[in-house]
Amino acid sequence: MKWLIWAVSVLAYVLAVINRSSFSALGPVAQEHFGAEATALSTFLTVQLVVYAGAQIPVGIALDRWGAPTLITSGLSAMAAGQFLLGASDSIPVAIIARILVGAGDACIFTSMVRLISEWFGFKQIPVMNQLSGNIGQIGQIIAVTPLVMLVAAAGWQGGFSVLAVLCLIVALASAVILRDNPRQNTVLQRLRGKKAQQHFEQANLEQAHQASPITEALPITGPNSSGIFPALKALLKRPGIRMAFWVHLSTSFTIFNFTLLWGTPFVTGGLGYSQGVAAMLITTIIITTLVFGVFAGGLLTRFASYRVHMVLGLVICSQILWAIIVLMPGQPPLWLLFTLVIVLGMSSPISMVAFELVRAHAPLTQRGVATGIANMGGYVGAFSMMLIVGLLLDAQGAGSPDTYAMQPFKWAMASQLVVGVLGICMILREYPQAKKYLLSKYPPSHRG
Repeated sequence: MKWLIWAVSVLAYVLAVINRSSFSALGPVAQEHFGAEATALSTFLTVQLVVYAGAQIPVGIALDRWGAPTLITSGLSAMAAGQFLLGASDSIPVAIIARILVGAGDACIFTSMVRLISEWFGFKQIPVMNQLSGNIGQIGQIIAVTPLVMLVAAAGWQGGFSVLAVLCLIVALASAVILRDNPRQNTVLQRLRGKKAQQHFEQANLEQAHQASPITEALPITGPNSSGIFPALKALLKRPGIRMAFWVHLSTSFTIFNFTLLWGTPFVTGGLGYSQGVAAMLITTIIITTLVFGVFAGGLLTRFASYRVHMVLGLVICSQILWAIIVLMPGQPPLWLLFTLVIVLGMSSPISMVAFELVRAHAPLTQRGVATGIANMGGYVGAFSMMLIVGLLLDAQGAGSPDTYAMQPFKWAMASQLVVGVLGICMILREYPQAKKYLLSKYPPSHRG
C-alpha cells in the first residue's frame, strides 16, 4: 500500500512541476499570445510564486489539521481550474487570476508529499525517498521544456492547457480514492461518504508526536488543546534551525527557479545570442544532473549528515562564482562555462532537500507541516524576487521585449542574483552555529540532526 500511496503523491508532484514550469518553456509564445513585455511576463510568474510562497504557512496549518490527501486533492483541483481559465483567456488580468489558482494549488502538493513519505516510510528511508521523489518530480520540467511546447503548437493555446487541466482532474480523483495519511486513516472519498476512521487524524498525529519525536513540548497549532497560529509561528521562528532551513532552501533554489521557470531561455537566446536548441539543452542538463546526482545525494546526506550544511555552502558559493564570471566577463561566455554552471545548479537542487532534513531535526512533529512550509518558502521568495527584479532591470534599460533583448542589459539584470546569493550565504553562516548550539544544549545525542 505504501508504494501506491507514494506513486500517486509523486505523480501529483510531477503534474505540479509541469504546471509551475509551463510559462518558462512557453515564454516567447506567451508574450505573443498576450502581447506582453518583460515586466508583464515576469508578473505572471511572480504572482504565481508569491501566492505559492505566501500559501506555505496556511497550507502547513491545513496539513497539520486535515492531512495530506485532502491538500493534494484540493491542490490538483485548483490547478485544473487555473489551467482551464488560462487556456480560455487572452486577457492579462484574467491570466493573472489563473496563475493565482495554479500557484495556490501547487503550494499544496510538495509539502503534502513530504508529509506522506514521513508517515509511510521508516526513519532511514525518509532522506532517500525525499530525494527520489524530488528527482522524479523534475521529469515535469523535462515535459514542460519540449512535449508541452509541442502540444501547444499542435493543439493551440487553449487545447494545450485544457489537456493539462484534464490530467490534473484525473490525478485529483485518484488521490481522493487512494491516498490516506497513514494505515489507520480513511481516504478523502471515504471521509466524504461519512465513514469513520479508526482514529482522528489530529489525535493520531499528537500521539505519534509523543511516541516518535524528540521535540514534544509543542502543542498542535489548531484543533483541541491547540497553541494557536501566531504563538506557534513565533515559537518556530525562534528556532535557529528553522530559520536556517529557510535560507538553505532560498540559497540553493532561487537561481535554479529563476533560470528554469522564466529567464533562462530568454537570457541564453536573446541575451547571449545562442540558439533555442542550446537553451533547451542547458535546461535539460540541469534536470538530468538533478536526476543523476539525486540518486546519490540521499545516501550521501545520510552518511555525512554532520556536513550537510557545509555541502550546501560549497555548492552555493560555486554557483555564485560561476554566475559572477559569466555576467562580468566581456562578450559571449563559452558554452563549456554555461554547461559548468548548469551542472552545478543541477547538483544544488537535490542538496536543497537539506532544508527539510533540518526541519525534521528542529521542528516538533505536531507543527512540522507549518515548519516545512516556512522552509519551502525560501526558494520561492528568492525566485519571485529575482524574476521581478530581472524584468524591471531589463525594462529600465529599454530591453524588455524579445525585439530589444541585448547582451549587456541582460548581463546587468542577471547580475542582481549575486546580491541575493551573498545574502543567503551570510545568513546560513549566521544561523549555523546557533542551530548547532541549540540542538546540543536541548536534546540528547540520539536525537541530534
